[in-house]
Amino acid sequence: MTTQIAGHLLVQCLVQQGVTHAFGVPGESFLAVLDGFHAYREQIQFIINRQEGGAAFMAEAHGKLSNRPGVCFVTRGPGATNASIGVHTAFQDSTPMVLFVGDVASDSRDREVFQEVDYQAFFGPSTKGFAKRVERIDDPKRIPEYVARAFATAMNGRPGPVVLVLPEDMLTQTVAVEPLPRVEAVQAWSDPGALRSLRSMLLAAQRPLVIAGGSGWTPQSAQALQRFAENWRLPVGNAFRFQDTFDNHHPLYAGDVGIGINPKLAARVREADLILAIGPRLGEMTTGGYTLIEAPKPRQKLVHIHASAEELNRVYQADLAINATMNAAARSLEVLTAPLELPWEAWTQAANADYLENLQPQALPGPVDMPAIIKTLQRHLPPDSFVTNGAGNFASWMHRFYQHHGLAKGYKTQLAPTNGAMGYGVPAGIGAAIATGRLAFTIAGDGDFMMNGQELATAVQYGAKTIIVLLNNGMLGTIRMHQEREYPQNVSGTQLRNPNFVALAQAYGYAATRITDSEDFEAELLAALARPEGTLIEVVLDPEVITTRGTLAAITKAAQARTKSA
Repeated sequence: MTTQIAGHLLVQCLVQQGVTHAFGVPGESFLAVLDGFHAYREQIQFIINRQEGGAAFMAEAHGKLSNRPGVCFVTRGPGATNASIGVHTAFQDSTPMVLFVGDVASDSRDREVFQEVDYQAFFGPSTKGFAKRVERIDDPKRIPEYVARAFATAMNGRPGPVVLVLPEDMLTQTVAVEPLPRVEAVQAWSDPGALRSLRSMLLAAQRPLVIAGGSGWTPQSAQALQRFAENWRLPVGNAFRFQDTFDNHHPLYAGDVGIGINPKLAARVREADLILAIGPRLGEMTTGGYTLIEAPKPRQKLVHIHASAEELNRVYQADLAINATMNAAARSLEVLTAPLELPWEAWTQAANADYLENLQPQALPGPVDMPAIIKTLQRHLPPDSFVTNGAGNFASWMHRFYQHHGLAKGYKTQLAPTNGAMGYGVPAGIGAAIATGRLAFTIAGDGDFMMNGQELATAVQYGAKTIIVLLNNGMLGTIRMHQEREYPQNVSGTQLRNPNFVALAQAYGYAATRITDSEDFEAELLAALARPEGTLIEVVLDPEVITTRGTLAAITKAAQARTKSA
């Protein structure tokens, strides 16, 4: 048995768990681990980020892609608190992730030494934090145990983030132990009795609707879901920011159930007499603030299938709750025998027709036609491209008009934060491109881009190619929209004085251009696809074009009319 320092053993354990990339910002508190990455550089790569928030977003995106924990390393105190945005994203998005925090030495604890933080209080589930487990490794011989448990905890049940704290002096101790074997996620299978009940509920329904989403989907489970929907000719909507769960081109697709929902789909959710929620938590965004599906007891019959027993009946009292992972659930559903005739054929066809009608845009002012730009992206982006975004009204253009082929075609293509974190899209795309070598496309707003735009330096350093379309309207558009609704014409705190984005991107090593008319977009996109390095295309958007359906002036007018009538 080989003797080595604990920092090297930790890296060995990561290699054993199949980790190929770890993202982070180096700190003096885990120098021994950095030396371990050097020692095992042929098997695992440490990606140097420019800020811990960007590193944590990259790790979270990697977890979404692989269904195994994305790994992030940060130093104590400010490093950990900077990374907390990615941990919160992993928590609300149900993404497996492990954050390693280099910490103060054991003999200095509890003195409020330099950068000391109580991580259990900050992240811990016992304090209603946002990590599934927070543990500190004081004995280096137990590193394999803690790492294996962290990976198991992150993947099983409702996936999520785990935090492991690493005292600086522990990492330099010498140990003679071996890594534990690779941990695999446990599959929870559907109860046969529950499946019989589900079939009976389907046979009694007149207006059923599937809402699919959440984490844990694979191409195989997505294909099984598609076969189930085809057998029963069910309309399928995808939950908020899980639009690649079901093929958007399929004649059974009903649209995305999230922010900016098609009003006709919202009405259909309300009118359904049976909702099959397969995978999503049914959070605020997917349920329209708990109005489309009312909590705690919906008007519709509800079948809720989720990988975590703790999520079932937590917010919604389901008529039938099934504890199953997505792979097991979809495979169980696809073998449910459907009758030859079903009463909801017209309902299903109408749902798809409503979706297709929603792809037709409203006329909006200005020389930039955003739906035309999205159609151009649809024509030219490779089918296995990642599509990433952060938070803001700008993302709604992709949500409404971009059609994902879906996991059933073999690839996860959407990386987006269901917790509404600004600054996610740029690092998520870069991290995905680094880990896979595939092209990443990111749509960003001007405010959103400035949150983590510095990670372009990381992309250039590691040869990752991303194409970024930056919509510049000179303001924080989502907040301005809400502001105009509540306090019409009182503009406060939402205007932005932006840098020269083209010069900034070029300074990092990206190609960059600026367009003011959508007719110029296709040529710039084709040039970006052809060149080896990443590209930023700044699109100057009329500030009036605030949503995919309307203008600021229309929102102001409606708000003023409402005020007068009150």
